[in-house]
Amino acid sequence: MISAGGARLGRQAADRLVHLDCCVIEDGLTDAEFARIEHEYGFEFADDHRAFLAAGLPVNQPRVEEPNTTYTWERPWPDCRNGDPAELRYQVEWPIDFLLEDVGRGHWDFAWGERPDSGEAAVELARSQLAGVPRMVPVYAHRFLPAGHGTFGHPVLSMWGRDIIYYLADLLEYITRQFEVPRPELPEDWAPQATVPFWRDYL
Repeated sequence: MISAGGARLGRQAADRLVHLDCCVIEDGLTDAEFARIEHEYGFEFADDHRAFLAAGLPVNQPRVEEPNTTYTWERPWPDCRNGDPAELRYQVEWPIDFLLEDVGRGHWDFAWGERPDSGEAAVELARSQLAGVPRMVPVYAHRFLPAGHGTFGHPVLSMWGRDIIYYLADLLEYITRQFEVPRPELPEDWAPQATVPFWRDYL
């Protein structure tokens, strides 16, 4: 069972995506599919994210060119049903893997202790320290929601190594402002609150 608030928010986001008519939407994930995905990839969907994907699974979004980078997302919607498991794992592991790339380039969190002299040793120590941080679940390209059954209403984060920003205040606002054309302006009092330990320290 998921919370009533999470179910409502996820369904509203799913209905908004249908209304915007910006991508193909397949039948939603089943309970069995959710159980398989969560077991294989080691996380639990937040309630609103689960309700969103249960209402309909978005697929086949056109290519996305990320500004100021050479990276192109061929399939930015995670294909939790028919996608290549290695590709889905790559998306799930993105926040950790790209933060470790930054560690290899010199970034260090002093909460991890003294940085080893070797860059390779620094990455391995950071990897061990990151093993217990909250899992982040891909929503679209490098936009993520925190994992966590029984939770909902988290801000969507844009995550690229240690370059982490609030992207939008919750899943419904994200769907609206990511895919509505022209993109609506944010309200003047827009002020999302950090919800996820560790990652919020980079905001």
